[in-house]
Amino acid sequence: QVDVTAMARLFGYVDVTDSGFIAAVFSIAFNPLFWNVVARWEHKTRALSRVFGSPHAACYCLGAVILMLNCVRSHCFTEAMKSQPKMEGLDCHWAYYLGLAILAVGTLFVISSFLALGFTGTFLGDYFGILMEAKVTHFPFSVLDNPMYWGSTAVYLGWSLM
Repeated sequence: QVDVTAMARLFGYVDVTDSGFIAAVFSIAFNPLFWNVVARWEHKTRALSRVFGSPHAACYCLGAVILMLNCVRSHCFTEAMKSQPKMEGLDCHWAYYLGLAILAVGTLFVISSFLALGFTGTFLGDYFGILMEAKVTHFPFSVLDNPMYWGSTAVYLGWSLM
């Protein structure tokens, strides 16, 4: 037997029928699916590299599309958070500042990952045949295996708490 009281309590704070919530869930799921499918397709066919005339131009174009999709995802997430019920226990200064601290740490990991990898390293350059000279092992990769993913997760968690 499964005790579903915790899930029932959670659904008291989440309106899954809200169109903003549905849009946020869709954009959160769609983005990585899209960029992975496109990157794998490029790796197999080199079609984008041919269309754009070079792997670098194609990678920069895909990176720009990914950035735009991330802006849409962030907007959808923000709108969903505005329309969802709020937990009374989190409507206080300590929750806000905890969220701000988590957001700051997440931002540190995301930005430092980007700076360590560069644009093509961040935006799937390896699928375009653009390889780095050596594996990046300094901060933040010396602290976490996947600092960009953990950082992004922390950003959204901090944002949620705030």
